[in-house]
Amino acid sequence: MPLVNGGKIADDSFAKLAVDTPLPEGGDILVPAERFLGEADALLKRTGKVGVIWPNNRDIGELVPYLGKIAVVALVFPTFRDGRAYSQARLLRERYNYRGELRATGQILRDQFVFMLRAGFDSFEVKKQADAEAFMQTAKRYSVFYQPTGDGRITALHRRMQLRHSEGVGT
Repeated sequence: MPLVNGGKIADDSFAKLAVDTPLPEGGDILVPAERFLGEADALLKRTGKVGVIWPNNRDIGELVPYLGKIAVVALVFPTFRDGRAYSQARLLRERYNYRGELRATGQILRDQFVFMLRAGFDSFEVKKQADAEAFMQTAKRYSVFYQPTGDGRITALHRRMQLRHSEGVGT
């Protein structure tokens, strides 16, 4: 599956492991939530980065104690109509201040890319190469937004205020 990270098609350094797959000696791994919570100490002590695949029906609060040690949180969209991962993403970015990679995985549609970016996702596992290329174009298309969200972009209002301040207008 193609991975789009930072607006570009990227290689995924993370190996996805199932609950019962033996741990490799080193390298970056992405494990299911169930395995992560059961083996967190051992996983975090090994060489390589650790990421967790978090289902959208699980309380994100269980992950909070580990956020400073996890390189990737992959939030699952089981169907395109199920938006709970959007809420999880906003909580991770805005309430819990998670600054690691936030990956969208599962049923991701092209017309959802901008909304996912706005919710705080910065990487996307897409099904087809054409979707990855479409995402790159979509990410470049929009540069200014009116509503503040967890993606860290300044709003149109704040941008306008910065310009006025830098030009000395209203001071």
